[in-house]
Formats: sequence, structure tokens, C-alpha cells
Amino acid sequence: MKSLLASAFAIIVGSIASGALVLASIASATPARSEALILVDADSGKVLRAENATYPWYPASVTKLMTLYMTLSAIRDHRITFDTLFAVSPTASAQSPTKMGFPVGTQVTVDNALKMMMVKSANDMAVLLAEGIGGSVDDFAVDMTNTAHHLGMTETNYVNPNGLPADGQITSARDLAILARALIHDFPQYSFYWHIPAIKSGRRIVRNYNPLLGRYPGADGMKTGFICASGFNLVATATRGNKQLIAVVLGAPSSAVRAVKAAEMLESGFAQNPLSWLTPSLGSVETLAPIDAAPPNLKDSMCGPHRKRPATEEDDPDASNVNGNGAANGTGDSAESSQQFSVLLSALRAPTPKNANLLNDAGPVTPTVVYTGPTRSPAELANIPDDVAADPVRKKSKHKSAGAPADAKATAVTDGKATDGNGPTGKSTGSAVHWTPMSSSALAASPPPDLKADAVADAKKPKKQAKAHPPLAPNPAPTP
Repeated sequence: MKSLLASAFAIIVGSIASGALVLASIASATPARSEALILVDADSGKVLRAENATYPWYPASVTKLMTLYMTLSAIRDHRITFDTLFAVSPTASAQSPTKMGFPVGTQVTVDNALKMMMVKSANDMAVLLAEGIGGSVDDFAVDMTNTAHHLGMTETNYVNPNGLPADGQITSARDLAILARALIHDFPQYSFYWHIPAIKSGRRIVRNYNPLLGRYPGADGMKTGFICASGFNLVATATRGNKQLIAVVLGAPSSAVRAVKAAEMLESGFAQNPLSWLTPSLGSVETLAPIDAAPPNLKDSMCGPHRKRPATEEDDPDASNVNGNGAANGTGDSAESSQQFSVLLSALRAPTPKNANLLNDAGPVTPTVVYTGPTRSPAELANIPDDVAADPVRKKSKHKSAGAPADAKATAVTDGKATDGNGPTGKSTGSAVHWTPMSSSALAASPPPDLKADAVADAKKPKKQAKAHPPLAPNPAPTP
């Protein structure tokens, strides 16, 4: 009898031990939370905070940061210039929204394609650049992956240049921080591309989808992203004094939570903590150990049937109705999207008094004009009619576009709302546009605006021109 009890006890103990091992293995392969975070000093690479930082994740549209890096590398290596024209292919035209929607055969300069890709998160412009530089999406994706590994992004693999859903499109918060550092250090003269506040294409004005720009003191980049499988992602940078920080948030439940989380992390990094020497060192971003696991799929929690409505561009314009399977609903360029983004900007507040002042009200911005066709001179750009920059979505779609109706005046964006920004005459005079000599032609023709609020305010005063302000970029870029 005793032997039978001993045997039974041994079996039970063995079962419990086996179960514990199984649970431990599951726990080690699953993030404690459906969120990955990292905060890094941009100069030294020192990790200031990390949670699930090396856990594999679907990047969504933050993929476009690598497409930007690849494009700037091609310019640096004199394979293309900012003036180079690429034509919209059937593949580019077929991309799911968000996109510019230009017809097949439309030519776009590299400079304008980059601005549209980074501000509007235009998926078609990412493909246009990929095909123009790499020959095909597949070949460009291989080059993206090889470049990522060369930079130390060992957990990253790319399948496409825009981040639309694909099982093989994987990265991590750690790898994205490495990529952000590479952009900052390798291409400081082109930093304008990751903090353009808004673009104007024809009658449409699109404000940058990064809610921290103009709202968090010192914010100066970089990119948002969303698909159902990944949740809401953000790579954010901010500079105060001589200190620049990189915050990466992956898998946030909403755009607002994502923005507040990034602001909290940045604020903690800038704060002077006299007891910081007591905190154990997390090492440098490159030394964090990768985790061998499959990325979590957040599709059910982000876009499942339990939600009153799926998380889409109604929560974040970057989502653009893209669901977890890569399909798209509608055009992604409805008039409602800009209104919803305006509501988001005005309603974006931290949920607790502790963080109530982290995000300010968004001030007015002067959009950068983008257009199709060859590079225009500053004089040509200042007098470009609203209908010259093609607006195919507005012209072709049966739905209302994200811009103004056909008979409306051009607008400027103030606190996320569209207001008349062309001065007393209602004509485009170019007086509200400020040029930064980033290249001899392309960047000068489509210049970076000054972020100061008084630029638009001056433009609204009758019979006065907007006062010129110092350019944003402190170091002019050499002509490629």
C-alpha cells in the first residue's frame, strides 16, 4: 500500500514539475504584456528603459524608416538624386490605403515621394521608391534586410517597403531604436524628412500622424504605424539641450495611449534623477539579447468582434482601414478621416494629473507643398495652382476626399482643424512657405516650413507678408 502511495505521489509530483516546465517555457516565449518599450540615449546608445524590447513584433508603417534610410543611402552613394523621377507602377498603384492614389505612369521626384511617404504614410510612394531604387519590391526588401543586419538589427526581416501586413515582416523595439540612431547619425542633414509637420497636395492638407510633433516640447521625429496584428506603434525622438532621446512604443491599444506612453518615457529620460546611479545599468541597445519567439498577433484585441468598431484610421489616420489580413475598406482618404484626426489631436490628453501637461495643444503649422512631375523652382512653387498637384482620389472617388471640396479655398492646419491659410486674397502667394537649402534644387523647391506658430498667424494678417524665420535644419545638405 505504501509503495502504491509513493508511486502515486511520485507521479503527481512529476506531473506538477512537468506542468511547471511547460508554463515556464510558455511564459518565456510570451511577453508579460502586449506591449514592447525601449528608451535610448541617441548619442551613446545607452538603454534607459526596456520592457519586452527584444521581443519580435510586426513593425507596420514604421517600416518606412528603413525605406527612408535606403533612399538616403542611395542618394549618398550617388545612385539617385532628390530630383530623380520615378513613375507610379501598377504594383504601386494597387497598394492599400493610406496612399496618394496617383494614376499609373504619374512621375514623382524622390524628394516629393519621401515627403508623402513620411507625412501621409503613403504606401504607394514607398513602393515607388522601392521599385525605382531596387528594381522590384522583392529585391528592395532583400536589400532592406541585409542593411538592417549590417546595422545590428539582428531580429529584423523585411518583405515589403511599407509595412502592410506580412508574416515575414518582423522587427523589435530594440532594432527600431538602432535604426533611429542610424538615421540620426548617418543623415543628420536630412532630419527634416522625419519631422515635417504637414504637407499640401493640391487642395488636400495632411498633418503628420506623429501626435508628439508640435505638442511635446523638443519632439523632432520620427514615424507612427498601425495594423491590427501589431497594435499602435511609434518611434519618437526628442531633443533638449545637448541630449537627444529615442522612445519606441509597440503594441499600444490606441494612438492616444501610444503618444502619452512615449511622452512619459521621454520625460523620464530628460528628468534629472539624483538617484539614477542606483539603477542597474541596462547596457547599450546593441547588447540586449534577442528573444527567439514568434511575434504576438494582436488582431483579436485590436480589431476583434468584441470591439464596437475595429481599430482603424478612426483611431489613427495611419491605419487607413487596413485590417490584419492586409485588406482595405474604402478609400482611406475620406473627409471623415481628417475630421477624426482633428478630434484626436484636440482630445489627446494624458489620463492622469501626473501626465496632464506632457502634451500641449497643437499649434498652427505651415504645410510643405508636394506635387507630381519634375522639380519646380521656388518661384514656380510659390505660384503653383491648387489643381496642378494632382488629387486623383478627390477627382475619381465617389466619396468625399480628405481635402476640401472642389470649389473650396486652400487651407492651412491649425490645431488639427482646417482654416483659410492663404492670406487675405485667398490666393497662394507662397509667403507662408520658408525654404531650407537642403539641396540645390529639389529640397529648395519643396522646402521645410518653420514650426513657429507666428508663421501662419503672420500669413493671416491683411496686407502683410509672413515674417521670415531661421531655417529648421542647422546644417545645409551638400548637393547629392
